[in-house]
Amino acid sequence: MTIYTANKIFTGTQWLSDHAIIINEDQIVDILPIDALEKNAIPDAMTNMIAPSFIDLQIYGAGGKLLAVYPEPDSLFKLEKYCKDGGANHFMPTVATNTYEVFFKAIDAVRAYWKLGGEAALGLHIEGPWINKIKRGAHIESIIHSPSIEQVKTLLDYGKDVIKIITLAPEVCSKEVIELITSRGIIISAGHSNATFEEGTAAFNNNIPAATHLFNAMSPLHHREPGLPAAVMNHDRVMASIIPDNIHVSFEIVSLAKKLMGDRLFIITDAVTETNEGPYRHTLDGDRYVSDGILSGSTLTMMKAVKNCVTKIGIELSEALKMASYYPAKLMQKENELGIIKKGIRANLVFVDEELNVVYH
Repeated sequence: MTIYTANKIFTGTQWLSDHAIIINEDQIVDILPIDALEKNAIPDAMTNMIAPSFIDLQIYGAGGKLLAVYPEPDSLFKLEKYCKDGGANHFMPTVATNTYEVFFKAIDAVRAYWKLGGEAALGLHIEGPWINKIKRGAHIESIIHSPSIEQVKTLLDYGKDVIKIITLAPEVCSKEVIELITSRGIIISAGHSNATFEEGTAAFNNNIPAATHLFNAMSPLHHREPGLPAAVMNHDRVMASIIPDNIHVSFEIVSLAKKLMGDRLFIITDAVTETNEGPYRHTLDGDRYVSDGILSGSTLTMMKAVKNCVTKIGIELSEALKMASYYPAKLMQKENELGIIKKGIRANLVFVDEELNVVYH
């Protein structure tokens, strides 16, 4: 038995004061008041706060190894360490617009990582190349294209059970392509898109459940042409990720989006790592990464993102924690096993001090 005690525990649904979590072989067997522990029970760790571990659904590399450049298990283990140090026990490694050969190698890397015992990576997030060149951001223009059914089948067949999310621009993909991807149980996220409000709304009504890094690399929000951001915020079901670093999106806009979207908005880091190899040359520029002078990724961890939401944006702590854990779990249809703390499930916990820093994980 392992016993963790905390001044407060956020279970994902409620706050508990002065409680203990009892774990046996990674399973939560009980959650009870500290004074209900047996007299001879000695906690293995005591901390200020325990919350459900975070989930980062978009991150590209860590420790100098971008997954697209080094599609191998070691890159994923480096990502795992980076994510866990930032409070995220689970993540979705992401590969931006690239050749199919690179995608295949990244798929192989995830499978090899799993065989080596890696469990933090939930699968693979492929961002592009089926996006709009107008909103490509730092993506490679020459590789971007609208996909044929055959191209989609080839990628999905090779990536069976590994590819979990695909970011695409709905206006450059046929209805048949969208239907094929969703029929495989893969989450489509609208992103790097110049879709109009009408095109975006139609895509969301056609079973696209999410949007990628709200406001970034998408048609602008305008009072006469509301664009994709308005389609996202105006919809009653679609979820969206956002990068709360005050660089990709201003804190004021994150606040506005949160007020409009509520539990449909969640956090990602969109973090990259410095690299001088491959087609994406990410260079650290202060508190951000750039590629050929274009903003290309953040330096966030999930804990820093949560902290920004609370201390810079004014989002209630419980909501910020949900944005980093329960809501991404919900998008992945894993809300009964991740993003929560309850008896009978595997323990995925983050331990946080008074200043909202990760103590250990």
